[in-house]
Amino acid sequence: MTELFSVLPLIGPLDEEARARAASRLEALTKPPGSLGRLEEIAQRVAAITGASRPRLRRKVIYTLAADHGVASEGVSAYPQEVTAQMVATFLRGRAAINVLARLAGAEVVVVDMGVRRDLPPHPRLVDRKVARGTRNFRREPALTRDEALSALEAGIALVDGADLVATGDMGIANTAAASAITAVMTGRAVAEVTGRGTGIDEEAWRRKVQVIEDALARHRPDPRDGVDVLAKVGGLEIGGLAGVILGAASRRIPVVLDGFVSGAAALVASALAPRVTDYLIAAHRSAEPGHGAALERLGLVPLLDLGMRLGEGTGAALAMLLVDGACRVLDEMATFEEAGVSQRA
Repeated sequence: MTELFSVLPLIGPLDEEARARAASRLEALTKPPGSLGRLEEIAQRVAAITGASRPRLRRKVIYTLAADHGVASEGVSAYPQEVTAQMVATFLRGRAAINVLARLAGAEVVVVDMGVRRDLPPHPRLVDRKVARGTRNFRREPALTRDEALSALEAGIALVDGADLVATGDMGIANTAAASAITAVMTGRAVAEVTGRGTGIDEEAWRRKVQVIEDALARHRPDPRDGVDVLAKVGGLEIGGLAGVILGAASRRIPVVLDGFVSGAAALVASALAPRVTDYLIAAHRSAEPGHGAALERLGLVPLLDLGMRLGEGTGAALAMLLVDGACRVLDEMATFEEAGVSQRA
């Protein structure tokens, strides 16, 4: 496994000169200073990430990664595992929420089989990177071997190619259990504090979900200093793939719009491997899942939106892509006072 460790050193500091040039242009635009609020902050961040003082986001890609989870057998989800494959088919037909919102954002959706339990029929829009037929039940044994976790990370790194803006998305029944476990390990929070109701489970199922995760952490004792160890013991193949997408994009100086809770867990894994990667992330929204706030706090990110969403797929990221694109267009296309012949304030 060499791809991962060759990419990590490429994730360097942001380009502060590009940020300063973007800030200078924003000050010269036909508006009161700072009047576009966080749009100006986003534009400067994208400039610093890309090294371009007037970045243009021509190709936007949402990576929606799918995989199954063995811990689903513990009754931690309201839906059966078959839904993972069924939703992948819906993505490929262009009829899921992510497809609708991606079309609005002018983004391409790349659907990836990282570890769906079923064999999926070939499809021109399906990328097959299946590492295994889902994870093992992490209450009983580690979810993945270390080699499988590394393979998932490297598959995600290799997905990133030719985009100007990347976003993360996920599909996997029971993946909020894995995300909760990762978040508890990486933030030091209590399992009950970071575990939500996922697909809409009742109180009894929620208590069972918390107990399953607590049992897994007590059994496996994942090391929060080792992202691969955490991923292997209580993670998921789509989570590993998304962590790889994040690392791959950052190594290529591509900004990453981070979706919700599962993407946040992937970012925690990525940041354990390369702490600077957080500089390349833009948090799309705050999920209704309680653990997402803890993940965002640990990552030092303030989300752009708070809409009570918890669907996943990349839906929150698709909406936030509109804001990121808008911020960059303002920076690039809006006239300065000098260009427009408009008098500045006295």
